[in-house]
Amino acid sequence: MTHLKKARAGTVTPLLRKIAKEERIPPEKLLELMASGRVIIPSNPRHKKTRPTGIGQRLRTKVNVNLGTSADFPHLEAELEKLAVAQEYGTDTVMDLSTGGKIAKIRKSILEKSDVPVGTVPVYQAALTAIQRRGSIVDMTEDDLFETIEAQAQEGVDFMTVHCGLTEKALGRLKTQGRVADVVSRGGAFHLAWILHNGKENPLYSNYDRLLDLAAKYDFTLSLGDGLRPGAIADATDRPQIEELLTLGELVKRAWERDVQVMVEGPGHIPLDQIEMNIRLQKRVCHEAPFYVLGPLVTDIAAGYDHIVSAVGGAIAAAAGADFLCYVTPAEHLGLPSVEDVREGLMASRIAAHAADIVKGVPGAIERDLELSRARKNLDWDAQKKLALDPVKFEAIRKKRKTKTEACSMCGDFCAMRIVSEFLDPDGKARDYHW
Repeated sequence: MTHLKKARAGTVTPLLRKIAKEERIPPEKLLELMASGRVIIPSNPRHKKTRPTGIGQRLRTKVNVNLGTSADFPHLEAELEKLAVAQEYGTDTVMDLSTGGKIAKIRKSILEKSDVPVGTVPVYQAALTAIQRRGSIVDMTEDDLFETIEAQAQEGVDFMTVHCGLTEKALGRLKTQGRVADVVSRGGAFHLAWILHNGKENPLYSNYDRLLDLAAKYDFTLSLGDGLRPGAIADATDRPQIEELLTLGELVKRAWERDVQVMVEGPGHIPLDQIEMNIRLQKRVCHEAPFYVLGPLVTDIAAGYDHIVSAVGGAIAAAAGADFLCYVTPAEHLGLPSVEDVREGLMASRIAAHAADIVKGVPGAIERDLELSRARKNLDWDAQKKLALDPVKFEAIRKKRKTKTEACSMCGDFCAMRIVSEFLDPDGKARDYHW
């Protein structure tokens, strides 16, 4: 019995109760949200985790970190180091997007060492298998793809990105529309090439029931991928993007009919004035299913700083209702991220998520800011460090730039907090000036 089926049967499982406690929400309310599909708990029973998570309405906005090797950097140890840093700095999930080296071994190692849910894009491995067996991605068989999905499910993968909405009809829209950046999704590009070469429908769409059979059997969550997401802000909210979204909305309902948990992935490059509209449109078309966004990135010209660009878009998207942010690192569009890139990208995304949670009224969000502000007023550095999103960086800067006074080295004796505290008592009346 899947997690969704249990929720619909009114069963408050230990897993659900744990998530409810962490989110400060009554278990009965979380059960209602989960049964309606507005909340998911991606948790394959074969993957033993100590930090499961819930994603969706009324919950804290979650953040994902992408890991994975490439052909140029196929090093397992480097990815495991990134995983350790991602977990230390508070990621909610990770995805293994490996395309180089022994990717099955890499994925299994990440699953073994990850305390958070792990996601994958199974078409990557299926495509590489097709190259090894037949010499080309476009010679991948439908069985190659579904065998890969089942194998990863057996290993314990908690959620999988599947580009089911990239159909022949959607590709027709793409050809008619024309784009600046065409298709930037790697998985989307694989499917596009396969469809056009073979003259057949996307097997994940034409055999969607077969996919649902596997998801129900192994209880992994479907993440309906956006293979036609815009890769340039000039392409945002065009007909191919919307055509794919309409199909994903239909597939959400079909997943729910089979008691399969599902979320929907959203656009990549979107100008500021279109973000809120895109979130509301997705929620409407996809029946309030959780929405997972990459960024969105609000400008195309900030290579090296795309973690900041993503945080700007992510904060707006999450405040408008997006439930799950995929981080972007400074190396986006430039190369495979380093360990430091992972840390910076994750922290930028966590800041965006928290800023949105204040707007959403998520329990505990504004309270944390209030506590830190009080500690800042009182020059209580220990409390500030404890409440900061990145206490490690907090401590490093303090040690390096410490002053002889209790204030920071920016203002020293001219600290506004100290001056004002000497003038005002708790009732706002002037006190004796001791300076």
